[in-house]
Parts: sequence; structure tokens; C-alpha cells
Amino acid sequence: MKKIAWMLLLGIGAAHATVNAVVSVLPEKTFVEAIGGDKVHATVMVLPGNSPHAYEPKPSQMKAIAKADIYFAIGVEFEEAWLPKFANQNSDMVISDVSKGVKKAPIIGHHHAEETHTDKAQEEAHHHDGLDPHIWTAPANVKIIAHNIYEALIAKDKANSAYYKTNYEAFLKHVDETDKAIKTILAHTPKGTKFMVFHPAWGYFAAEYGLTQIAIEAGGKNPKPKQVIRLINEAKNEQVKAVFTAPEFSQKVAKQIAKEVGVPVRPISPLNPKWAQNLIDLAKAIAK
Repeated sequence: MKKIAWMLLLGIGAAHATVNAVVSVLPEKTFVEAIGGDKVHATVMVLPGNSPHAYEPKPSQMKAIAKADIYFAIGVEFEEAWLPKFANQNSDMVISDVSKGVKKAPIIGHHHAEETHTDKAQEEAHHHDGLDPHIWTAPANVKIIAHNIYEALIAKDKANSAYYKTNYEAFLKHVDETDKAIKTILAHTPKGTKFMVFHPAWGYFAAEYGLTQIAIEAGGKNPKPKQVIRLINEAKNEQVKAVFTAPEFSQKVAKQIAKEVGVPVRPISPLNPKWAQNLIDLAKAIAK
């Protein structure tokens, strides 16, 4: 009965929503719902446990596209192939790029100072794999994303502009509070402190707080045995406290490195919808 009641409530919320929106990843859904409130019904494309780099929407999700008023794109890889298809399916749907105004940085893969010239030549393709799409991992970027969402909503639904503005301003305060909490947690963590991750998804977080991420994989490829040895030595030299992994990727190599270094494997996904607590948890783990 509880499940049926919950489904009915979801149906009522969708029916009364002024704007039907579709987003690419779960953190976006959190942002859209915070600003849109009960005036917006948001559907997410990349479902939990999946990677946005090569995601293929399900038929049921394509139905959501057909009914959508706005698609909030954020620059993840699967959008390159699918946004044109979404636009063809629903020509009335507005595609809003919430990454507009965010200064994107190259996504950096495994790179080590002690590599030989030959190693570098062989692995050059894996050092820079385009621009890092994980822009929501830094509070400063989230404020830009939020502004873009707010602008798109008031353009689509002018009648509720005041409502969206109130929610938007409240959300900005929440972002500032999150940023303040992270800075307090990292107050005694030396600048340049390195933390090891499997997938290089935390570059913007690292840059915002004066940290450095060491990535295990790059370009979707696991490191070679020789690279694994270098990563183990680097982790030991930098005294990393943990190896961070995400459920969207294999943990085999991360567990191997963590075992050799003698540190735990800590699961933390950049796609966690509880984005603020997620960043705070990461900061706490790094500070330890």
C-alpha cells in the first residue's frame, strides 16, 4: 500500500508540474528540483550504477523526452550522440546547456614524473582525454549551473518567476554553506595534498580546494602493470589515506593498489544525488 501511495503521489506531482524537464545526471536532478520545486517534474537519463560516458537511454526514457519542455544538458559524453536524436524526437523541447559559463579544464589521466621518454610517447593519448565534464564537483561551478537552470526556468515559465527566484536564492545559500563546511574540514590539510581516485572525476573539486587527484585510469583504460607499480609507489610516497572508487567502474585495480599501500578502498560516486554531503564526505576522508 505504501508503494502504491508513493507512486500516486509521484504521479500527482508530475501532473501538476508546470514544466517537464529531463536531465543527464542525478546531481543535475537535485539542482533542478531545488530551484523548480513543485513547478517542475525532472526525469534523469543516466540511471544509478551507469556511466554517463557511454550511456544509451531506455525506450521508457525516450517517452520522457517526447513529453519534455526542457532538456538540461551538462556536457557529459553520451550527450554528443544523443542530443541530436532527442531534438529530432521532440522539436518543441528546449535544450539548455547548464555548463554555459563554466571554465572547463582538461581531464587528466595517469601521468608520472619518473616516466621515460618512450613511456610518455606511448601514453600521451591517455594524459589529456578532452575536457573534464564533472563540473558539478566544485561549489563555484554549481552556482553557475544553478544560475543557468534558473534562467531557463523563468524563460519557459514566466508566471512562476518569483517562485523560482526564491528557490534559487535559497539554493545559493546552501551552496555557500557547503563550501564553507568543506573549507573548515580542510583547514589543516596542506595545500597540494594528493588523493588517489580510480576515475579522474574530482579535478574541479581538487582545483577549488588546492588539492591534487592522482587518477588510476584514463581514457576508460586500466593502467598497465608497469603503471600500477608506479601508482603504488606514488601512493606510498604521497601517503595517501585511501583509494576512492565509484560503482560505475571496476574496482579490481583500485583494490590491488590499496592492498599494496595498506589503505582502505572508499566508494564515492560523483553521480551521487546528495551532492553537498558527498563533497563534504570526500573532504573529511582526505583530511584524515
